[in-house]
Amino acid sequence: MPKKIPETLIEEIRSSVNIADVIGQYVQLKKSGKNLFGLCPFHEERTPSFSVNEDKQIFHCFSCGRGGNVFKFLMELNDLSFPEAVIQVAKDANIEIPNQYLQQGNEKPVDPYINNLISAHEIAAQLYHHILLNTESGENALEYAHQRGLNDEIIKEFNLGYAPDEDILLNYLSQKDFKQDLLRDSGLFVVDRNGNFHDRFKGRLMFPINDISGQTIAFSGRLVQQRNDLPKYLNSPESKIFHKSTTLFNLNLAKTEINKQKAVILFEGFMDVIAAYSAGVSNAVASMGTSLTEEQLRILQRMAKKIYISYDGDSAGQKATNRAISLIQHVRGLQIGVVQMPDQLDPDEYLRKFGGEKFKQIYDGPKETVIDFELRYLKNKRNLNQHEDQIAYINDALKLIATLSSSVEQNLYLNQIAKEFSLNKDELNVQLQKMKQNQHNQYRSGKKYINKQRQENNLSSFNQAIKLSRLERAERFLLQRMLTNNEVWLKVTSQKDFHFIHDDYQTLYLLAQSYKTDHSDFQINAFLDYLDSDDLQQTLVEIIDQINYDDNQDLTDIDDYLKLIQNEAPLDERIQQKQKQMEEAKRLNDVELQSKIMKDLIGLYKQKQALKHE
Repeated sequence: MPKKIPETLIEEIRSSVNIADVIGQYVQLKKSGKNLFGLCPFHEERTPSFSVNEDKQIFHCFSCGRGGNVFKFLMELNDLSFPEAVIQVAKDANIEIPNQYLQQGNEKPVDPYINNLISAHEIAAQLYHHILLNTESGENALEYAHQRGLNDEIIKEFNLGYAPDEDILLNYLSQKDFKQDLLRDSGLFVVDRNGNFHDRFKGRLMFPINDISGQTIAFSGRLVQQRNDLPKYLNSPESKIFHKSTTLFNLNLAKTEINKQKAVILFEGFMDVIAAYSAGVSNAVASMGTSLTEEQLRILQRMAKKIYISYDGDSAGQKATNRAISLIQHVRGLQIGVVQMPDQLDPDEYLRKFGGEKFKQIYDGPKETVIDFELRYLKNKRNLNQHEDQIAYINDALKLIATLSSSVEQNLYLNQIAKEFSLNKDELNVQLQKMKQNQHNQYRSGKKYINKQRQENNLSSFNQAIKLSRLERAERFLLQRMLTNNEVWLKVTSQKDFHFIHDDYQTLYLLAQSYKTDHSDFQINAFLDYLDSDDLQQTLVEIIDQINYDDNQDLTDIDDYLKLIQNEAPLDERIQQKQKQMEEAKRLNDVELQSKIMKDLIGLYKQKQALKHE
């Protein structure tokens, strides 16, 4: 039975890291006021509402409500148990944890069926890797990998493998007691008409596809010997653990460098990513083929400010580049560049031909701008020796140049077109200004609609903000001040028979009392781990992070909160009860009872009026 990690060790690990550094590996953060803000990794959004408070060492999303400390963030993001999150933070902070506590890292709070699916893929990856490196049946595939420029070190780094022609994986997993239902759901097998299982991947060099934490969730297999009746590449089908639209090849290895550089290079194929990695370009990922998705971009947007597209130089690759640019341009906060290989070579072909040093120089050097790429792309499939195609190209080019905000850039491109086609630059500029005016008119029409939508959204946010009653706002303010200012805590706890009206705040108050009894130092991020309830954790983060106040202000406002909670709130509750009694008396047509209740109400209203003048 694994032992519980001691609280003293947990506190050492927690205090050894800055929550902003940990979250910054997954979310691009920017300073705004006292806090850091970024796009929430837990839901889709275009305007940053995800806050990180370095003083309190907590995070909080104002939109979806999630919040907590550094452990809670990793638990929510990576589906980790509390011990697993502690262990991961310790690993990042180079803090050694004794082996008896590390065993808890294997206990995942997820569906065991999901764990078994992942386990099947992990075992398959190990088997394929062993076959490639250590068996006779893998020799041809290993030779092919070496010919493609993959040395044994890279093969081991990416855990590449080989799937032989026999149904070897089916037998191997069956011996390990994996059930047929799970094997069917795994996507590792196909079922024939007679219901018999067969390995999906045969005769292929295997590329494991991992999730962001490095767990194998799918495969892509490349034929070692070309066959016309089979596709060159075969990918795992979608499954309960593999979703093509949200998966990026090599993100688990590249995420650290992406966060460091705030830039990511997007390749078309797995071999390109591996080639780049072997040449020292380690911030590279690949989408599943050329099907870049909005979900994948949102993942990258949280880590990077710049995205460089480096697809193949053939017509299909250029078309995919143009499509990717169109998609990325709708993602706020991402700058775009294009890296084009000379002579229309694929990236891994260029590496094999010219070597790693020249390969890396291309990616370390200047990138092609979006406009440069688009102008070049507009020339495709046009015969610029014909006047009709020349006119069509120039019109399209001017529309593109008109989108630029910099007049200097516009002039540079106008000079380029004027020189290329021997045209008068002034005449081109006249046509450009007309296009800019048209675009401006369209923008103004669209802006009116956007402003209307913003007003509706702001109104919705305002309505949501005023849902809290006056009493509940007072309770939140008071509890926040108590938990962040010991002088306020002592003042309130000295009040005889004090208690909060709402159960959540009273529970947090009582738990804080218990925590303070056993701990000399009260820290919000440590107290969060003391709370077993997710709802209480979320409520505490909202209270701490949503309400701003001046740390240096006096304590006169505390008396107002106490007065409202201890006197006005019970009085309001009695008034509401009497009003309900009055409604019932009216329903029964009991005039005598109505008269009695009215006298009581008048007395209560007088008490309330007197409190306001104290």
